[in-house]
Amino acid sequence: MITKQMNNAEFLPFVVEELERTEGKTVTLPLKGFSMRPFLENERDKALLIAAKKPQVGDAVLAEVRKGVFVLHRIIRIEGDRVTLRGDGNLSCEYCRIGDVKAKAIGFYRKGRATADMTDGMKWRIYSWLWVRLYPIRRYLLFLWHPHVPQRFKKRNR
Repeated sequence: MITKQMNNAEFLPFVVEELERTEGKTVTLPLKGFSMRPFLENERDKALLIAAKKPQVGDAVLAEVRKGVFVLHRIIRIEGDRVTLRGDGNLSCEYCRIGDVKAKAIGFYRKGRATADMTDGMKWRIYSWLWVRLYPIRRYLLFLWHPHVPQRFKKRNR
């Protein structure tokens, strides 16, 4: 197997084109970034994507928020043509148009597993329901989950 690294601005338009070209085709996309913590981790997990036909609130989607800038975030709100997105590990929102939502995640391969956690499964639905409702205290939960305490404040072993 040959692996080639590409930046997202080159690679993701190709992925979107492939999804749109063939009905029902899926693509497995390695995840980069920390915006979907704590459930999904940078360079560890993969998303199973399908073309987005009718995106809905709660869906994890691949969307182009600016020309060549794609994010995999959850849809928080749809008002007419305007879509509000927020990564599970983010506190702020991003916005796009409904036509900029290119793909929908139907599953995630986590922690090196060969079987995907499907987004229509009980595990994902419970996680999603709970995590979205914890938004008001999310910043504290994320800090506890992945503390970023400067080294100088940690006790040194002597």
